[in-house]
Amino acid sequence: MAFYCNSKSIPSWCTLNYTPNFFCIMAFEYIEIERVEKLTKKEFIENYYKPQKPVVITNQIEDWPAFTKWDFDFLREFAGDKIVPLYDNRKTDHTKKVNEPDFTMTMAEYIDILEKGPTHLRIFLYNLMKDVPSMKDDMKWPDLGLRLLKSLPLVFFGGQNAKVFMHYDIDFPNILHFHFAGEKQCVLVDPKETKYMYRLPYSWICNEDIDFDNPDFEKFPALKMVKPYITNLKHGEMLYMPEGWWHYMKYLTPGFSLSLRSLAGRPSNLLKGLANVTFNRYYDNWMRKRKGQAWLDYKDQVAIKRTNALLK
Repeated sequence: MAFYCNSKSIPSWCTLNYTPNFFCIMAFEYIEIERVEKLTKKEFIENYYKPQKPVVITNQIEDWPAFTKWDFDFLREFAGDKIVPLYDNRKTDHTKKVNEPDFTMTMAEYIDILEKGPTHLRIFLYNLMKDVPSMKDDMKWPDLGLRLLKSLPLVFFGGQNAKVFMHYDIDFPNILHFHFAGEKQCVLVDPKETKYMYRLPYSWICNEDIDFDNPDFEKFPALKMVKPYITNLKHGEMLYMPEGWWHYMKYLTPGFSLSLRSLAGRPSNLLKGLANVTFNRYYDNWMRKRKGQAWLDYKDQVAIKRTNALLK
């Protein structure tokens, strides 16, 4: 945890707490994610994949047609009639299944909302290229040594100030995350620190009362042990997220991203991902239906009790 007082130089990701003549900052001690220019396969494998180290790669997709074509006008023209899944910032609802959307509307309607101003509405885990196959011609599959799943190019959209809850991916993939149109902040946490993240049982998210922009270290004291990584992604930049890394995204402007993924390379992660996909998510859905809100409250209580016990 970082604590600063009366400083004139304030990092953009810090949280301010004001009194009339005094202010202080309580924030995580962030680590800047390394940024490099275009990498070869050997450089990527040796320096980032094998050690499971996140990195931002610039100048990697300038030869993609998508680099110059993909913007909101393009999407309105070529995908405007597609029905898209939308999520907002509400907490998990026991009446919904895991990752069930809160709303649907056409892409054109959604883009209109994005362009009008800040909104919490976002698109999550949407296979747009299944609905618009021609968009695959605008990209190239990166030759970085990963066996990417070509059937699952997923897109993510968000309006200004939209936030994606802190989580790790259910199947523990290696992720190449490309951003388009605008800028967003990405916060990552090493899976080695999962024990301090108040992870919910049978889930891959943390306690949803945690505000990662303004962490409450009194209510969630184990977070003091966490040292997140941070970066801002701009148009055309790629973020590599290794297996099981937690991530929290905040759109600073309206924008969208494309994620390409490969299966986990580590047997332990592959097995954990298999358990999540084949059992944990179905058990969680069944318990939501059977116990309702009481099940979600129980998971919150267990996460807090189990995590805080580590500090005793």
